Amino acid sequence: MHTAADWTGVAAGLTHPTGLYLDGGFTDPVDGASLPVVSPRDGAVLAEVATAGERDVDRAVASARRAFDHGPWPRLHPRERAAHLYRLAELVERDRAQLATTIALEMGKPISDSYGIELAAVVKTFRWYAELADKTAGEVPGTEPGSLALVTREPIGVVAAVVPWNFPLTMAAWKLAPALAAGCTVVLKPAEQSPLSALHLAALATEAGLPEGVLGVLNGPGPVTGRALGLHPGVDVVTFTGSTEVGRHFQRYSADSNLKQVWLELGGKSPNLVFADAPDLDAAADSAAWAIFFNAGQMCTAGSRLIVQRSVADQVVRRLLERAAEFAPGDPLDPATRMGPLVSAEHLAGVQRHIERAVDDGARLRAGGGPATGCYLEPTVFDEVRPDMALAREEVFGPVLSVLTFDTVEEALNLAQDNDYGLAAAVWTRDLGVAHRTSRELKAGTVWVNCYEEGDLTVPFGGTKLSGHGRDKSAHALEKFTELKTTWIALP
Repeated sequence: MHTAADWTGVAAGLTHPTGLYLDGGFTDPVDGASLPVVSPRDGAVLAEVATAGERDVDRAVASARRAFDHGPWPRLHPRERAAHLYRLAELVERDRAQLATTIALEMGKPISDSYGIELAAVVKTFRWYAELADKTAGEVPGTEPGSLALVTREPIGVVAAVVPWNFPLTMAAWKLAPALAAGCTVVLKPAEQSPLSALHLAALATEAGLPEGVLGVLNGPGPVTGRALGLHPGVDVVTFTGSTEVGRHFQRYSADSNLKQVWLELGGKSPNLVFADAPDLDAAADSAAWAIFFNAGQMCTAGSRLIVQRSVADQVVRRLLERAAEFAPGDPLDPATRMGPLVSAEHLAGVQRHIERAVDDGARLRAGGGPATGCYLEPTVFDEVRPDMALAREEVFGPVLSVLTFDTVEEALNLAQDNDYGLAAAVWTRDLGVAHRTSRELKAGTVWVNCYEEGDLTVPFGGTKLSGHGRDKSAHALEKFTELKTTWIALP
């Protein structure tokens, strides 16, 4: 499929499950509640999906609890669990076009990105953790001759995985794959804006042979469904990706219930530092444009603060403005589109308020700033941004870039660190000493040097400060879904 007409044809043929996914099948909610799924592409209602209330959460958690306490999943050989994950990856690959189209429709991601980036990552993630499933080992510490000590890792239990709409299946896979590989059971709550791709994945889980109760999928609003999961005493751990504000709620839910573990991957205001001696200033500017306009800036790691050395600022900004024009918003089903709409009219309005405030605060608007039609927003660039402006401090979660300037390494670090977030950062320089110093001193979970958004599943991902704690990806993510147990045996 190479044309917009091809992808429109796929969209026309889609059918979506719309129920709650419990015990290996779809069912209606207790109270019959539902929510419309509205496409930001054109405002069309894609489906009415069932939403879970507290009693539905009780049903889902009870099912997951039974599957964990009494079912086969935690007791299977890890290679048997791996076989199910491999099969799930095969099924995602088989339905890749349909899943990619669903994501493009429900949250506006361009089809070239949803098919070529998001779905590729989902398949890789399930395969990677399938391969890792039997690689987790325990320890046998040294003891005196009359004793034997064992340190083992056991699956942590019932996991509530709450994921966002910006990468609906990638984020789900980052949590589901290691949790399932470890032997946990999972209740997944997708964002209310993007439940259809998660429900399709649930249907594939049944086809892949996952036992009943190993995976549940509950649609619903955060204040109802998310809150009920966060407070539920039958949930052993919550893993959440989303806003810092909602992350605070999950911390409180834990304190108010069973002190369940909570892992949070939250917002960001990532600094992208460009020094005058960058290996290639044009490449740095091109990367800076991609870092903020990819996915319409709806990324927790978006490079929303471009901090560039004053002597080359004009050159870098000029090149960046040329690249920004290439991200003119368009139809997400057109393979030529590089940036689609924002996820909803409500979200667009919030981003526009940030833009209006930046203008009022005195930042200079260099590009964009005005909406096209519907949920579409032009790539927006501000320079002459001061570090005390809201635009330099608050997460916008849209295609809006603030440009700040510096003269010295110390000033660059101070600007970068003067923020409550700590998810990611980047540094562009030829000077190994500067690269080493800045990457060491920057408070961020990930630092890229002479690149942006590079990496793979072998490295952990997460943040510091208000960007949260806990890590997705890598072998560390599988280990976090286990608990250490010490067994001390007095030998006869």
